[in-house]
Parts: sequence; C-alpha cells; structure tokens
Amino acid sequence: MKFRLPFHAGLTSAAVLAAAMTVTGAFAQSAASHNGSAELTVQYDHPLHAVSPTLYGLMTEEINHSYDGGLYAELIQDRTFFHREHHSFHKVWELDQNAENGISIGVDDETGPSSALPYSLKLTATKASPSDPGGLDNPGYWGVPVWPDTTYRASIYLKSAGAENPGPVTMAIVNQSTGKVMASVTFPAAGPEWKQYTATMRTGDVAESEDNFVRITVSYPGSVLMNVPSLFPPTYENQKNGDRIDLMKRMAAMHPKFLRLPGGNYLEGNTLADWYDWKITIGRIVDRPTHPSPWGYQSSDGMGLLEYLEWCEDLHIQPVLAVYAGYALDHQHIPPGPELAPYVKDALEEIQYVTGSTSTKWGAVRARDGHPAPFQLKYVEIGNEDFFDPSHSYSGSHGRFAQFARAIRKAYPKLQLIATMPVKGDVQPDVVDDHFYRTPQQFLDDTHHYDKVSRKGPKIFVGEWATMEGSPTPDFGAALSDAAWMTGLERNSDLVIMASYAPLFANVNPMASQWVPDLIGYDSLHSYGSPSYYAQVMFGSYLGNQVVASKLTGAGPLCFESVTRDAGTHTLYVKIVNASPKAEPLTLHIKGAGGVDRSGTLVTLQADSTHATNSIADPRNIVPETRTVSWFGADVQHTFAPYSINVLKLHVQ
Repeated sequence: MKFRLPFHAGLTSAAVLAAAMTVTGAFAQSAASHNGSAELTVQYDHPLHAVSPTLYGLMTEEINHSYDGGLYAELIQDRTFFHREHHSFHKVWELDQNAENGISIGVDDETGPSSALPYSLKLTATKASPSDPGGLDNPGYWGVPVWPDTTYRASIYLKSAGAENPGPVTMAIVNQSTGKVMASVTFPAAGPEWKQYTATMRTGDVAESEDNFVRITVSYPGSVLMNVPSLFPPTYENQKNGDRIDLMKRMAAMHPKFLRLPGGNYLEGNTLADWYDWKITIGRIVDRPTHPSPWGYQSSDGMGLLEYLEWCEDLHIQPVLAVYAGYALDHQHIPPGPELAPYVKDALEEIQYVTGSTSTKWGAVRARDGHPAPFQLKYVEIGNEDFFDPSHSYSGSHGRFAQFARAIRKAYPKLQLIATMPVKGDVQPDVVDDHFYRTPQQFLDDTHHYDKVSRKGPKIFVGEWATMEGSPTPDFGAALSDAAWMTGLERNSDLVIMASYAPLFANVNPMASQWVPDLIGYDSLHSYGSPSYYAQVMFGSYLGNQVVASKLTGAGPLCFESVTRDAGTHTLYVKIVNASPKAEPLTLHIKGAGGVDRSGTLVTLQADSTHATNSIADPRNIVPETRTVSWFGADVQHTFAPYSINVLKLHVQ
C-alpha cells in the first residue's frame, strides 16, 4: 500500500487527486440525461454460479496507529522505552517532579528484563515521601480512556538498582485537568532480580473521559530499574494480550470471512533490515524487541503473529497468511537462489507455526505460547505489491515467487498460493492479488471490470481497494462508488474469490494517521463506522450463496445492481446502488419462481449529499435504515432514493 496506483490502473497519484476534486460534478453530469423507468428481470431458477464463501474479508496493517493506539488494547505508549537518546527520554515519557526536586531518570544499558530488551529505565529519588512522591508520566495514545466501575490489568518489570530501595512502585491513571487519581495500584518493592509484577486497578463512580494519563511514582529515596509497564482495559473475549472491544464488534458486524495478515507494506518494511520477522513477534511481550513500521513509528509487536491468529479465531474467520518474499519498499531485493533460501525456510517454519501439530518444532513453540491447537490455513500470499520491484525479480520462471512456490507446494501441497502480480513461466499461482486505489468516477466507470477477465487463469483476490475520497474516513460519494464496485465483485464471484477494503482503521487524532481515507475511525474512547463501512456491513450481511441471472434495462448510468439468492432459505437479495442525485423508479420482474411474498425487507443507506459523512462527533449521521415494503400485483415496484445504497430482501415461494 502506497499513495499510488498499481501497475494495471494506469494513472499517477496526481491524476487520482485531480479526478477526485471533480467527482461531485461527475455524479450529477452522468445522471442528467436519464428520465426513464428501470426494469430488472431476475431469472430465479437460473443460478449462474456460486457466490464465493470467502468473498468479503479484512485487511489492515500497522498504519494510522491501527494496532498500537488502535485495535491492540495496550494503553501505555512506548512501554519498552524505545524513544531514548543520549541517556534521556523524549517524545513520550515526561518527568513528574516532586516538590523537593528530588526525581531523575536515566538509561541503564547494562541490564534489562530479557535479551530482547537488554536495557532499562532507571528512576532515582534523592528526596521523596508518601506525601511528596515523584516519577514519570505517559500520555497514552492521545489520552487514556476511563470508564466508571471498570477494572484494568496493570503490570511492570522491576529490579532494585542499589542498596537504597525506593520501596513500592505505584501506577495510576490521572486526570489531566484536575490531577485527580481515577484508579491506582501499588506494586511491592523490587528485589535484586528482574520480576514481572501484576495487579488490577478499578475506577469508581467517575465520568467517562479520555483526558487522562498514566503516572508511575515512588515514595522513598532510592533507585529502581523498570521496563515494559503495561495497562489494559477490558478486552474482547477477555484476552490477556487482547483487542479493543468496540473495534472487534465493528469488524464482526461486517460478517468477514478472512483476515489478510500481517498487512501490506508492513510485511516488507522500508529496507531489507525492516522486514516483518514473525519470530520476534511471538512469545512473551518482554521477549519482543519491537521493530520499525514503514509508516514512521515503532511497532510494539504486541500484535504479533499469534495475536493475529487469535483475532481470526475470535471472529471465526480464516487467516490469509502473507509471507515475506525478499523485497523492501526502497526497491532493494534479495535475488532468487541461495541468498533467498533462508527466507524460504523461514516461510515454511511460519506455516508450521500456524498449522503444525505439537509434535513439530514450531507447532510446539506455538503450544508454548499458549495455543496448542493448530490453526486452519488455506491461503498463503507470497510477498506484497511486487509489481513495484524495478528488478522484475519476482515473476519469472526462476524468480522469487517460483522459488517460494516450489518449496511451499512440496511441503504443503494443499495450500492455495497467492501471487502479488501476474507470473510468467510454468510455476503459476492459484490466485493473483489485485489492488485498486481510485477516484469515485473511476470505480463507477469500471464496475464491469471482471466481466471481461478470462476464467481460464488464476482466481482473483482484490486484496486492497478503496475509493480515494473523504478524510479521515470516506464520505458518502466514496460509499456510493464502493458499493457500485462491490456489485461487480459479487456478480463475478466465481472469479473474484476474496476482496478486502484497505486500510481498515485510523486513529483520527492529529498526527496519528498517515493515510486517508480509512474505513473505521476512532480516538482513545470512541469509534465510528464511515458510510463506506456501513456499505460493507450491508453487503456482508445480505449476500446469498448463488448469483442468479438478471438483466437491468432502462436505468440511468449511475444505477448498479447485483442479485443473489440463498437456495436453502428461498431468499432473494437484490442490491440496488443509485449513485444519481435523482430517484430511480424500478420494476422488478421475478421469473422462474412459484411466487413472491407481497412484502419484503428494504435496507437503505442514504444521504442528501455526496460530501455527507460520519465522524467522532456525529458517528450515526449516516446509518442503514430497515423497513418493510409492500406492493400489489405480480411485480415488485419501488422508487429508490437519490444517493442511496439498497438491499431488498424477498422470500420466494
């Protein structure tokens, strides 16, 4: 994922932005000449093909503080004290000086709680007392959320730093405006060896707020070493190293079928040294050294490989595992052959970690990490956006893809392999990953894109796509073109077996985000779904399992449709996207059925302007509305509102 279009899109980033600026006029101009009444004829007894059971899924990466400061529920920013320079701390941690000016902090590079973190923060109090403590403050990720009557899990690694011990260490959540302690816990005095101390703290009858910070203090003279202070609120499914409840619920409402992990550019890294080395993201948190995200900040790797897999498990979806394939964002690459062989071996070991029994080396490591049962895995993607590699080292008969594919197929013949671009030679992928970042008009003009693609080649995974309009999340114009594009994906779901909007998440605080638009926005306390999010919810909730024959005539150029059925429940789903500023009258003829109930359910997402949107301040400005509609006669007649995304659910007798 970069701010650019992929190899097959044919436009520059500047062209994308220029086209986006004129999109509202394009909506209106395209609809100006249409005055007729549309007819949609559905042949219910003529299914064309199955709907892919994995059609809609999830894709994100460590961008926009999607994990640290987002889905991953840790509340303390920079808990490993990465931001240290010349033995002083900056960017995140601040000294909390007491009245006696007796507090100082520094770095001890001689000792740490693990080989991954061989250093520590040294907190020294020359003067301190229970009535005059001091220490250091952490702002969290743009605030620390507080809810009334809520239990938090706190922990920290401590070690005494000399003969004089400052006694117990206190961690507290403190309100920024009032200085009031919202909750606190006191850990015992540290001993001579590194030890993790754990406890809980609970808020009382306090107001919900995000204007809080974490404070760590001592109350007696002396020095103590510390690392990995941690604070978690309640998490989804009560996972110990878990995820934000509200964001998990928003994803669940989309009815996703897969998660592409660990993401796009995050897999590659800016340089060859920055690649996503999954082995440093597993095990205890204290054994994870962290690594740089390509989006300008350090990843804590609290969201490691196992946490991704547990995310899938919690949502009852399957992982689509992307393995590193030897290419970096700065266009460095590892040539195929002996130099690439260690990375191929690493990919095989990663697959074994995911799928292996406890009798295998890496399956046993997974069991050690707390998950003895193997995970189910069907799809493995080799690399990410390798069409950007100027060396063309990926796609040839003896290229990087082929070297990985041969080894993976030999060891795991049942896995389906995904290439990030078309591949030459005899080693072909099962699936090719297409990426599209486009203006609204480009998507509206290309909803029949996959009608024209050969069914003789690999299947298609639209692994990243989004309409580039709206900030920080899509506006309704973007939602309309997103939905129009998805009608084409559904109609062609014999070929397009998976699709995932990207990016999924964005922390909306100033300087927190590097990319717009993003599907779901949040701050430390609240989250909201964009109009495009609700379009995804609607399409994922009313999908069906077969595409049936249909023909739309007489409609305006901004009317788009997809028709599917659930043969088991005799349910017909008719999706109508009216991207026009004018209403669209439509008559629905259903052929090949014994009859249709005279009423149905209509779900509508609608706005009066393409610029309308949702936000933290107004999270439900545009949300789906559900109502019952009825009609007389043999045909269904309805006028679809201007600027609307609709699903009509009918019971067929």
